[in-house]
Amino acid sequence: MPVVVRLAAAGATPDEIRNLRLRGRDGALVPLSSVATLEVVSARSLIAHEDGLRRQVVIATPTGADQAGFARRAREQIAARVKLPPGVYLRYGGTAPAQAAAARELLWHAGAALVLIVLLLALAFGRSRHVLLVLAALPSTLIGGVLAVALTGATLSLGAMVGFVALFGIAARNTILLISHYEHLIAIEGQPWGLATALRGAEERLTPVLLTALLTALALLPVALQSHQPGHEIEGPMATVILGGLVSSTLVSLVFVPPLAARWLHRS
Repeated sequence: MPVVVRLAAAGATPDEIRNLRLRGRDGALVPLSSVATLEVVSARSLIAHEDGLRRQVVIATPTGADQAGFARRAREQIAARVKLPPGVYLRYGGTAPAQAAAARELLWHAGAALVLIVLLLALAFGRSRHVLLVLAALPSTLIGGVLAVALTGATLSLGAMVGFVALFGIAARNTILLISHYEHLIAIEGQPWGLATALRGAEERLTPVLLTALLTALALLPVALQSHQPGHEIEGPMATVILGGLVSSTLVSLVFVPPLAARWLHRS
């Protein structure tokens, strides 16, 4: 029968432990080695407990950036190959569940922000077509962002999702600048509304849009180049997505939005 013995004296040698005297029922003293087999083995020196149950922590550190995918594949392999004994269960934790919870919270906040932006645009322009034109330009950010993720071999991580949310703001701002300038050309300068006025407005807003995109790209380029290095798991994919989305959103704002606006924002 296994017996656990706690010694008050620290640093006792195996020989000293073997020679410990035990008092029997008849009062005789016998050495511990005569009634027990002592071995020096490698074992846990501390047993962790949680809620009255023993706990064993197994840590795995994936080498790739797709921690959510690694966690999903690990769950599948463990469920298929590991048969747990009665009374033993698994509890998963770490970075992957935290990132999934943060991603869900980010989607809720982004949806609420989008609704608020639509309301503010409706109050600012007072025309549904203006609001729809701004919203129509938002998917353009997905083109460059998705291509950037695919070309760099990155994954749709939390940082990449933050990058897409930031790109939506940049694309909306570019379209709002164009529509506001169109209003100025028509209301202040008296220009007739048509394709020529739309192209003129895009040409006059070319410099501020390009400068804003260029400055943002130059600031994020060093971060994107270090996206595969340790410590850049969040901001690296975010910078990569923003760089790719800046290209597509800028082209869409300056090339495709003016003809669409000339046709859609027709004024009688």
